[in-house]
Amino acid sequence: MKTICLDFGNTRLKAAVFEDGNILHAQSLREDGAEDVRMLLNLYQPERSILSSVIHHAPIIDDTLNRHTRFHLLSPQSKLNFTLAVGKPDTMGADRLALASAAVHFFPSTHNLVIGLGSCITYNFINKYHSFLGGSISPGLEMRFRSMHEHTALLPLIQKEWDFPLIGYDTKTNLLSGVIMGMAKEIEGIVHEYEKRYGNFNVVLTGGDCTYFASLLKNRIFADPEFLFKGLYAISETNN
Repeated sequence: MKTICLDFGNTRLKAAVFEDGNILHAQSLREDGAEDVRMLLNLYQPERSILSSVIHHAPIIDDTLNRHTRFHLLSPQSKLNFTLAVGKPDTMGADRLALASAAVHFFPSTHNLVIGLGSCITYNFINKYHSFLGGSISPGLEMRFRSMHEHTALLPLIQKEWDFPLIGYDTKTNLLSGVIMGMAKEIEGIVHEYEKRYGNFNVVLTGGDCTYFASLLKNRIFADPEFLFKGLYAISETNN
């Protein structure tokens, strides 16, 4: 049984094809994603599909998935393996629902803090009773670089690099150290605050840059770049 899982974020559109629970293929999509979705459907012929979208994506994608697969659009009304103990469940982003689902699926007996590194950093706390309590959101890596460039007269827009000094010696290295080390210490600090309240819990770091940030952190953290896709697959199974 094959399932195509689609993650439409603010920065990138991504897809992963699962076969019997294992990732067979993963890629980023071009432009609005419609052409690449059709190509993946023709190539892998999945029986099921699920889409997590936090953007206004092209309606033709839903139509195409509906015609060729058993399609599920992720929302707070989906059947989930956890409860939503937040003030306004309908406003919860689909990406955060997928991360919570993956946490409960893979670590069902512990508290879980899932940290998603995307356009924004999302902190998502799911307790051992499988209740999603919420968390926090802060600017992501690219947003921090772009913000300093756009809101100043002279600071350049730079690209991320992982080989940088703690003490910057020019504008570029000052920006790299400030943004990347600043994010790492933010993550460490928030994890520490959760530790003071909850004691032992599992921490999962995910997103494209998670392995780099995990190496900068002192805390014991499980890094999995594909964690969101695994959550989408688990939700697809639940809703089918």
